[in-house]
Amino acid sequence: MFIMKTLAGFIHNKREELGLSAKGLAMAANIPLEEIEEIEEGKELFLSVTVRQALAKVLKCEPAQIKALEKDITDNIISPEIIESLKELILNGAGGLKCPQCGSLLVTRVAKLYDLEDNLILHPKAHCTKCPFQIHS
Repeated sequence: MFIMKTLAGFIHNKREELGLSAKGLAMAANIPLEEIEEIEEGKELFLSVTVRQALAKVLKCEPAQIKALEKDITDNIISPEIIESLKELILNGAGGLKCPQCGSLLVTRVAKLYDLEDNLILHPKAHCTKCPFQIHS
């Protein structure tokens, strides 16, 4: 079977091989459906360790297989200070933010995750509507 060499294609094909819907994968991995959809649409190119491990467990693969397809394209392109500033603005609910790379509109959201002690952890996320820039927290 042909497996695409992208994170989106890999996750989609593994899910389909197991007969899972996107909602089924989200429920089994305890990941918001919105995040699964963003991964499969190619909007999420880098995953947290927790998400990667949960997906690997449900998709019956090694986390390293998923990690190998991830792309961290913001490193060495935009200064860490700008990224941290954007993260803070996202967490504070700022809207209409612009991409520091191309100036286009950023689509932002705050992912709500829980640690092993059930403490809420907020992760700012953003992706550009025109270029590959993203904040993956």
